[in-house]
Amino acid sequence: MNPPLRLASKVLRFRKKGQAMIHISRRQFIKKAAVAGATLVVPPMIFVPKAKASWERKSMVHPNVNNLRVVGITDPRMIKGVRPVTSWSLQEKMVVKEMVWENLDKLACGLAEIRNPEDAWRAVFIKPPRKPWADTVVAIKTNNISLQHTRSPVLSKVCQVFTDLLGVRGTNIHIYDGIHGGSMGKNTPFAGLPEGVKIEDQWGGINTPISVPAPWGDGRRTTRCLRHLAEGKVDILVNIALCKGHSDTLGGFTMTLKNHMGTFSPMYVHQDEALEYLLAVNQTPQVLGPMDPKTGRVLFPLQQLCIVDALWASEGGPGGYPRTQPNFLAMGVLSPVVDYVLATRFRKEKMGWDINKQATRRMLTDFGYQETDLPAGGKLIEI
Repeated sequence: MNPPLRLASKVLRFRKKGQAMIHISRRQFIKKAAVAGATLVVPPMIFVPKAKASWERKSMVHPNVNNLRVVGITDPRMIKGVRPVTSWSLQEKMVVKEMVWENLDKLACGLAEIRNPEDAWRAVFIKPPRKPWADTVVAIKTNNISLQHTRSPVLSKVCQVFTDLLGVRGTNIHIYDGIHGGSMGKNTPFAGLPEGVKIEDQWGGINTPISVPAPWGDGRRTTRCLRHLAEGKVDILVNIALCKGHSDTLGGFTMTLKNHMGTFSPMYVHQDEALEYLLAVNQTPQVLGPMDPKTGRVLFPLQQLCIVDALWASEGGPGGYPRTQPNFLAMGVLSPVVDYVLATRFRKEKMGWDINKQATRRMLTDFGYQETDLPAGGKLIEI
């Protein structure tokens, strides 16, 4: 037995000058010593969530819609005139709201494979359990970097479906870009939104740590996320992306996967393992939804719809004005599949723009899929 323990095995007696003898038992001595020691040696603690079960690859995320189906529509009637290189404010004057809304209804029908638009939207958007539609919290991630932005009729149609068809309160709908949305409400005052819908700018910013699964850092690292998503305060997430060029490392483009670099810290897409990071954060519960901790299967889909607004688009990017006017919209429910199909069939095949084929292929394989798994052999389903 060590000397300190032999000392503590007896009743200890201490005397301060001018005081009577103080009796301290062994249990009291150890307790006081432990508290004192902890005060001296324990550093400040930062909470980092423990890694949970990784998403089970190839498992279903959205229960009502074919997760591998991607639909698109090309219609020049959605824009008055032809002006490929133009500002967002002028685009707002050129876009024909009625035609955009009509075509988004058609895309919803094509995606859900249901003829009636209202029934199709009800299949796409799923009410969270134990919560009425009125209290459902909806977050819409839009891309607000540089000079290209989502066109108002695309945003307003999605918001209108939630408020007028499903009954969500407008004040529960939040439009954000956690990195580049600082002046979104001022610089891009989206028109025609239902009453109460909030343009949240950065919505508090990206400041809450979450764990990130493989393939980034072997699943042992953390990043920062928008607090409302990190803390599970959002019921439905809608991803409305643009169609622009970007780093060859990331496939050569930015669409729905890269759009979430305004949901998670974008720092790591500019470092080693950039693609791995992009693919990994899009497999987190903060995108896919809460998961069974044992199986990794999604219990309720969080990101329920991905839209790519390519009314205007560009081969290069992500900055600068658009260079083309494709008059095109697309949607699907599983982000990596949406990006793969649009990269290969729209950007490469239709527009003739180069892509990094190896990086693009990983948007399927890292989620467990091959092109042969996709409907129509991986072709874009034109409505």
